[in-house]
Amino acid sequence: MIKIENLSKTFAMQSGSVAALQDINLTIEDGDIYGIIGMSGAGKSTLVRCINLLERPTSGKVVVNGKDLCTLNPAQLRDARRDITMIFQQFNLLMQRTCLANIIFPMELAGVKKADAEAKAIELLTLVGLPDKANAYPAQLSGGQKQRIAIARALATNPKVLLCDEATSALDPDTTRSILRLIQDINKKLGITVVVITHQMSVVEEICSHVAILDGGHVVESGEVREIFQNPQTEAARKLVSPNRGASSVDFAAFSPDDHVVRAVFDGLSTERPLVATLAIETGLLVSVISADTRDINGQCYGSMLLRLPKDVDQARQALAYMRAQPGMTVEEVTGV
Repeated sequence: MIKIENLSKTFAMQSGSVAALQDINLTIEDGDIYGIIGMSGAGKSTLVRCINLLERPTSGKVVVNGKDLCTLNPAQLRDARRDITMIFQQFNLLMQRTCLANIIFPMELAGVKKADAEAKAIELLTLVGLPDKANAYPAQLSGGQKQRIAIARALATNPKVLLCDEATSALDPDTTRSILRLIQDINKKLGITVVVITHQMSVVEEICSHVAILDGGHVVESGEVREIFQNPQTEAARKLVSPNRGASSVDFAAFSPDDHVVRAVFDGLSTERPLVATLAIETGLLVSVISADTRDINGQCYGSMLLRLPKDVDQARQALAYMRAQPGMTVEEVTGV
């Protein structure tokens, strides 16, 4: 559905040019929920604005549904943008219009008959779970309800792509989960390709099947969410996947020279097996848990632990070999082994 080839974006500043994006290459399949994640300043918002050409790339291609948007004239681009809608962190609803009128608005611009537009808007209000808010104004709604209306408005033109630019960042955790479930439900029911721009790994883990990690305007890593969670290859990915994992956040000074610390990542199958207990029972080796957490990624439980192995080198290596032999387990050395 979306193919980005060698995309770069440079902004001209008084102090000189700034490269916001450099040589971006991404392929997003039809019907996928694709996450683009990075810390502040990584280039996420610039990239999403390049996908619908609100920002024109300095170089490269943006192909959406078979059309290279960079080659279209203004009329053709306006037509192509009907297939690419967007929701934002701040909702961007028209405060002087009712919820129903907000949803009808893009259909008015597209020349849809009033009766047909109203019927479609009522249908979309039901889809997002707010059939009773047709005559309410945005000021009367909670943040989650406003975002649901914004989603309904985005669906009014029957788009093929829904871009979500930090769409849940202004919401509380419970409301965030409900909005993510709604986006996931819309993806399944309507087959819309969804691109989620976020700085929160929890959002990606909740609904995305694939993810690209941006750092300094580059895609430093991309692939299936579960694969990157289990075995991140770059420091930027490590910081996002597990804050206690990156070299910048692990306090190596707290470890003595003969400490052996490893990070064990396990999937939904291996979570049922008590690793620390079975290691002790079957080998007689004792390890201590420095930290641990679990994640639900697309309905499957994944987890990670930071473990301190025995100080004896041979025992540490024996424990490491035991853990690596377990099914569904990925173990990497943090220090000392």
